[in-house]
Amino acid sequence: MNRWLHSVGQHRLRGAASRRRQTAGFTLIELMIVITIILILLGIAASSYRNAVRHAREAVLKSDLQELRKSIDNYTLDKQAAPQSLDDLLQAKYLHSIPIDPMTHQADWVPVFDNVVLSPDQNNSGMTDLHSNSGDTALDGTPYNTW
Repeated sequence: MNRWLHSVGQHRLRGAASRRRQTAGFTLIELMIVITIILILLGIAASSYRNAVRHAREAVLKSDLQELRKSIDNYTLDKQAAPQSLDDLLQAKYLHSIPIDPMTHQADWVPVFDNVVLSPDQNNSGMTDLHSNSGDTALDGTPYNTW
């Protein structure tokens, strides 16, 4: 009787193990569905990430332009003449360094020159403004080189 019980017990164990082996894995369809869902989510995340990076670069560009324009104005008021280049602002210590344009990744700002008359004696022209050298378009649809 012991032998018979032992044989029946082993048979049940083997049957349970074989059933576990059959249900332990995933089917090819299940794997394909999961991979497709993961790829869709990655595509959405990558698009959101690109927009967030672009938005951050635009914020840096706006801030840099504001600081550069403030330096040009302060130089012009203090010296009673507009600077001829960004190097004038560096040498006069109105800037610590020329910032890098976040859109072009270079310090290639486009200066705007105009006549600056702050007193009757003054008649020279100089840098009154500057823009980004990037030809790309912002998220709001305006070109960066018009900011």
